[in-house]
Amino acid sequence: MSGTRMVKAVHGLRESAPDPQFQQELAGDMRDRLTREQLAEIYTRFAGGSSYVDVLMRRTCLRALAKTFGHGVTIGRNVGVAHPETFEIGDRVFIGEQTVIQGRFDGRCTIGTGVWIGPQSYFDARDLVIGEYVGWGPGAKVLGSEHTGLPADIPITQTDLEIAPVCVEPWADVGVNAVILPGVTVGRGSIVGAGAVVTRDVPAFAKVAGVPAQVIGWREGQDISTDPSKLRNREGRGS
Repeated sequence: MSGTRMVKAVHGLRESAPDPQFQQELAGDMRDRLTREQLAEIYTRFAGGSSYVDVLMRRTCLRALAKTFGHGVTIGRNVGVAHPETFEIGDRVFIGEQTVIQGRFDGRCTIGTGVWIGPQSYFDARDLVIGEYVGWGPGAKVLGSEHTGLPADIPITQTDLEIAPVCVEPWADVGVNAVILPGVTVGRGSIVGAGAVVTRDVPAFAKVAGVPAQVIGWREGQDISTDPSKLRNREGRGS
């Protein structure tokens, strides 16, 4: 297309450098002196700003609250978190503005090194693993739980909640406004198209799109139309 141009990646090529020692010590001191509720209140106080102090305090509070927290993490403005004590965040993670990460007190949320999360994303992170160097498009969502709807004579929101693990394997890329449903594994290096609704496992290095998402190709250029048996074998659960 006329006018297109190629430039180098930025986030994915960032070099790793340890955070300043005073930041790590400050987080440790705050963890020792303050309750989770107090740390959460301080985080909220600095959530919406863009100054050096705002950025520092968001990162420091989350480091103090999280199970593990890497170096070079960027927390955008107005990122909402619930139960950050269950979070394991790797190095050089970028979390865009107005993202919501909804953990659970007995759950797990792992975000691997080098992950980039676009603004206004939503994570039902009750049992969620995102592998290293995953790209997550703005507005994309993952749902890790749903109400059973049984019995039918009470409101659905009063029925039991079924939590199913979601895993996005390393190097995968999830498009803008895509939705990943409970129990799904998105395979290594795969591409989920913009607006796709993923209801079943995505094979490694596959390209999927649509509602519900279907395999439309393979990143290595394999022509799936010539060998239907390979498509069946690689589509994973539900094929």
